[in-house]
Formats: sequence, C-alpha cells, structure tokens
Amino acid sequence: MSWPKPVQTLWNELEGARAELLREVDGLSQPQSEWRPDPRDWSIGEVIDHLAIAEVATGKLTTKLTKEAAAGGAPAVFPHDLAEFAGLPKLAAPGLEAPEPMRPTAGKPIAELLATLRATRDRSRQSFDRLAACDPRTMRFKHFHFGDMDLAQWWRLTAEHDLMHLTQVRDVKRAQGFPAR
Repeated sequence: MSWPKPVQTLWNELEGARAELLREVDGLSQPQSEWRPDPRDWSIGEVIDHLAIAEVATGKLTTKLTKEAAAGGAPAVFPHDLAEFAGLPKLAAPGLEAPEPMRPTAGKPIAELLATLRATRDRSRQSFDRLAACDPRTMRFKHFHFGDMDLAQWWRLTAEHDLMHLTQVRDVKRAQGFPAR
C-alpha cells in the first residue's frame, strides 16, 4: 500500500530512530544488557523492553481508535488537505516517569528483547496502514505526560521516544564500570 506523504514521512522518522537505536545495541552481551550504572537506573535491556511495551501499546491504541471511528461512521480515507502532522504538545506534567504498565522487566535475554523489538516494528507497519486510511486529527487519546494527543502524535512520540532512550543507552555504555563484554 502506498501511503500519503505525511504517513510515509512519519514512518521514515520512526524507522530512522529505530535503526540508530539498533546499531547502538547490536552485539551487546547479556552482562552488558543487564548492567546498571546505579540501582535506580534502567539497564539497556530494560530500556529495550520498555520501548517494545510502549510501541505495542500505541499499536493497540491505533486499532482501538480506528475501530471506534469506523463504528461511528467516520470515512476511512486520509484527508487530502493534511500535508504534515502536528508536533508534540508541551509536557502537561513535570518529569518523565514511566507509568506502571510501561515498566520493563529486568533480566530478559538480550536476543529475545531484540527479536521482540523487531517483531513489534513489523506489526506497527499494519498500524500505519490504518493511519493512512483515516483522519488522525479526529482520533484523540490522553497521554500520561503530554495530555490530549491525536493518533499521528502518538506515533510521532514513538519515534521521539526511541531517540530519548537512545541517549539513555549511550549514557549507560559510557558510564564508569560498564562491562567490556
């Protein structure tokens, strides 16, 4: 399926951010994936798990909102006047603590985490097919930190989320005591 330009642009952003993250974690050993600079910090494995959990949730949200819109009689067509998606709103609440359902599990095998992250992205492509067949501006859901957001903003946040955690992964790898292997 050929997507409208804003959908394709957003997908490219999503894929670019994920590719950069995967390059950074490729080849990590299990001890490296489980190491934490501080007991209160997340390990790289936990970051990867968190990203997969969050992306699955956005995919489920896409299914929910598009089904609700179809049940309400909304036309399944991308608006011709929509040239680009809105940016993210300003944070509604200070701090960026992950809500309980988005918290990772420690100690998962790194190979499993990476396979899950890749499989999650493959399923997200189906969500983008849905995004390309609707008016995402009319589909809104409240985010824990950002408040009310439309469906395209949820996906834009997914790309930004990868980049935010990419910085975190790099910080962990540079921290004193990070295992050599």
